[in-house]
Amino acid sequence: MRYKLTFVAGLALGYVLGTRAGRERYEQLKKSARQVAQNPAVRNTAETAAQQGRVYAGKAFHSVSAKVGDHVPDSVAARIRALRERNPNGSVGDDWGTSNT
Repeated sequence: MRYKLTFVAGLALGYVLGTRAGRERYEQLKKSARQVAQNPAVRNTAETAAQQGRVYAGKAFHSVSAKVGDHVPDSVAARIRALRERNPNGSVGDDWGTSNT
């Protein structure tokens, strides 16, 4: 019985110390990630990548819709034409609140 009690006490102590160390490490990682995300260079790079992604997606949309438009039902084709007319040059408007830098 004494060995079981010692084992359980050691297990409990190890659990408490392990979770505390794990929580502290988690908080460190969270703080580091927040600092990186708030770095202006990282934010500008992410914004530029997102803007380029939207431009390429718009161009791909127009390219595919021009080729596939004749092979889809009329209701879908009408929607595709309406979207194509809304963005004639392939650029998609910025709906995310980011600047166009």
